Amino acid sequence: MFAALFSALAPARRATGALLGAVAACHLSLTAAFAQAPPTKGLPVIRDTEIENLLRDYTRPILKVAKLSQQNVEVVLINDRAFNAFVADGRRIFINTGALVDSTTPNQIIGVLAHETGHIAGGHLARRREQLAGAQTMAIVAMMMAAGGVAAGAASGASGGNVGNAAAGAVLAPQEMIRRSLLQYQREEEQAADRSAVSYLNATQQSAKGMLETFERFQNDQLFITQRVDPYLLSHPMARERIAALEVLAKASPYYNAKDPPALQARHDMMRAKLIGFQERPDVVARRYPSTDQSMPALYARAISAYRFGSVSGAVAQIDALIAKEPGNPYFEELKGQALLESGRATEAVPPLRKAVSMTNGAPLIRAMLGQALVESGNPAYTDEAIRELVQATQRDPDSAGGWRALAKAYGMKNNRPQADLASAQAAIATGDMRTARELAARARQTFPPNSPGWLKADDIVNSKPAKSGDTQ
Repeated sequence: MFAALFSALAPARRATGALLGAVAACHLSLTAAFAQAPPTKGLPVIRDTEIENLLRDYTRPILKVAKLSQQNVEVVLINDRAFNAFVADGRRIFINTGALVDSTTPNQIIGVLAHETGHIAGGHLARRREQLAGAQTMAIVAMMMAAGGVAAGAASGASGGNVGNAAAGAVLAPQEMIRRSLLQYQREEEQAADRSAVSYLNATQQSAKGMLETFERFQNDQLFITQRVDPYLLSHPMARERIAALEVLAKASPYYNAKDPPALQARHDMMRAKLIGFQERPDVVARRYPSTDQSMPALYARAISAYRFGSVSGAVAQIDALIAKEPGNPYFEELKGQALLESGRATEAVPPLRKAVSMTNGAPLIRAMLGQALVESGNPAYTDEAIRELVQATQRDPDSAGGWRALAKAYGMKNNRPQADLASAQAAIATGDMRTARELAARARQTFPPNSPGWLKADDIVNSKPAKSGDTQ
């Protein structure tokens, strides 16, 4: 009888297994970020000092009123054209470049960041994991109850086919209940994050209009462009009732008609131009910023596009024109240095990059580029300076794989093999390749004096525990 029972339960077990698999996959997707090394491995993360500083200025007042200033929450930029933003743990907000390009005002992006901050402050990820764990328990209970029902059916002499159908039906019915329960909980989370976001915006005397405009655009996309629905839409249901509730809250604020400061709007426009210049084809850039447009964002986008696709000398001339208009803008100097460095003119890249480092109080990403230019120049007189710059850059930004690689090369030029191996190990860690990192650290440990700082660091890497996911062992 038991063999017949389990045979009859096979369709039900498969259905329940599929549900549990889906729940487990969802659960893992929420927790994987905690174990990965680096945490953003697998995501197309891009780094840029100008954009990161702007996003930091957007989030700083929001994080302060949300009482998250001490948690070192950072905004991570994802190279993806879809309009998307999400949180994966308690200290990172991920936002796509598409969201930045498509948002015409700072307020629209600030609203999105405030919403995601609401998820962090509300502890929604931890509670969602609890809900998913509960869903797994509900699925198991449903299967056991179905097994009891099938056993009763088998004992009463029901045919095998009918028993199988009954088993499948008994399990499939609770699945819909579980799914609805999870979706209801998610909707409640989203509404709570909306309310928190509006409260943060009110506390910082900013408008929630941009947040409302963004969500209304999502609603229109869902209605009229369903084939382009992106993950943001799927994970943030835009029911008309939700938007109506948000509209009431937004319009009740005394700051609803508050405008972004002109200087902040100008920085936002420059950020969008920069992303378009780097990410789009020249013809797209020309349509967005025709030659008749002599605004600073248009000049910026065209100069970037020229350096990427045209003559470097012509691009440098355009960048020099930008510098002449705004001699205090460090990012124009950075762009000039980057264009020269990437075109094989490393020695010429050094002066503008030195200026950019000085003007940004040693921004680590720009400092790492300066160090790379010093190394790539091939001038032995620059080697010690390169090591100094790169050591400071990697101390402030240990996730800079490029900085570590340049530092390894600089140490190699000084015939300092242990430090070169250790820096290469750090570069491997920054890319998530722990196996290579341990191998290089083990080699470095053999040549460092025992218990010296370098030996201790290498020993720490060798004995580090493998990540549960994202490791390349």
